[in-house]
Amino acid sequence: MDKRPIGIFDSGLGGLSAVKAVIKYLPNEDIVYFGDTQRVPYGSRSAKTIEAYAREDIAFLEQYDCKLIMAACGTVSSVAVDATSNVKEHFIGVVKPAAAAAAKATENGRIGVMATWATINSGAYTKEIKSIAPDARIFGVSCPVLVTLVENNWIDTDDSISREIIKRYLEPMLKENVDTIILGCTHFPHLAPIIQDVAGNGVTLIDNGFEAVMEAKQFLEENGLSNEKNHRGTYQFYISDKTQNFSMIANTLLGMDISDKVIFRELTEKL
Repeated sequence: MDKRPIGIFDSGLGGLSAVKAVIKYLPNEDIVYFGDTQRVPYGSRSAKTIEAYAREDIAFLEQYDCKLIMAACGTVSSVAVDATSNVKEHFIGVVKPAAAAAAKATENGRIGVMATWATINSGAYTKEIKSIAPDARIFGVSCPVLVTLVENNWIDTDDSISREIIKRYLEPMLKENVDTIILGCTHFPHLAPIIQDVAGNGVTLIDNGFEAVMEAKQFLEENGLSNEKNHRGTYQFYISDKTQNFSMIANTLLGMDISDKVIFRELTEKL
């Protein structure tokens, strides 16, 4: 057993979809979450900038002696290869597990990817899927506005504006008859009910954060690193900017009040 926490980071609120999965499927594990609210979003940045941000985010979490670090960020997992390949702790990104799940789920070999511009431009999902299913056809769509919807809590299934934006993004993929869609940014699972409704029940959605957590669960169990079964997981949330809405929206996304667990910490502070 290993009592050290799991470290999770993202550019803002999106990675809370992975946190929610850890709370549900790994309830005995402690979590240290870092949301880089000062610099959200990452998806429109250059590869050089994303690499730099990823290094700083990882260094921040390494202060807390994590037994595993997860980039609950599709952009970092797709683009920041140098930064994520040199992590001292066991590292898990969201691209590989989601690509594997999509390749397994598809029946017609036509897979859609909804992600940020940087992720789509990197071709990371296409590369991973084709390494498993060479004949698969991948249709990627950059969906930057969806990040903004989540960061502003526009996730209600009755929100007509969010629904119309999602329809516009899904249209090209649905015309290609995809039967599987990867939610390639961890912000997007928070909009999954609307996406599923628009796409139809015949389309399988792949939650990249959930798939990463399932990989983490397997790793911890196989290596004897799971926390004690009688231990109730504890959670600490750090943000890099004092955004007034982080706690409020996080409470909605997680279904629990974390107001007393959110700490502001500038990345410029000495690590």
